[in-house]
Amino acid sequence: MKIVKEGAPVADTWTHVGDEAELPDGGAVIVSLARFKAERDALMGRNAPLGLRLASHEPPADVAEDLGRFEVVALEFPVFRDGRGYTHAVQLRQRFAYRGEVRALGDVLWDQIPHMLRCGVDTFEVADDFPLEAFEEARTVFSNHYQPDTTGRRTVFELRHG
Repeated sequence: MKIVKEGAPVADTWTHVGDEAELPDGGAVIVSLARFKAERDALMGRNAPLGLRLASHEPPADVAEDLGRFEVVALEFPVFRDGRGYTHAVQLRQRFAYRGEVRALGDVLWDQIPHMLRCGVDTFEVADDFPLEAFEEARTVFSNHYQPDTTGRRTVFELRHG
């Protein structure tokens, strides 16, 4: 797997830790919502960066009061037709004013990238053979949008009517 941010591969400093796996000494970890809820105090007490992985059926509202403590929220996209991750990304950015990294992982397809970016996803965990050209194209494939998004760009209506 590789991590892509702003269209370029970057080093991944995060370790996904399973629910039953032992936490490494130090180092940035991403844990599931179930593990976070079960071990909240111990995880918050670690002297290392903490990230949260949300399955598509787990809304950010479940941890709204703790979102500011996570440096990354990894949203699972289990299959291309499951759009709940888009909603979660928008909620993180707009409803909860989350400013950390929002990472998409799972079934990320090249034609979904423009929409994920507009919803607030800024980092992608993709297969090693995923074409980097898809990220550059995603930034430029649509020059104008009809719907508002998390980027703050003006909509077609706003451009036409000031």
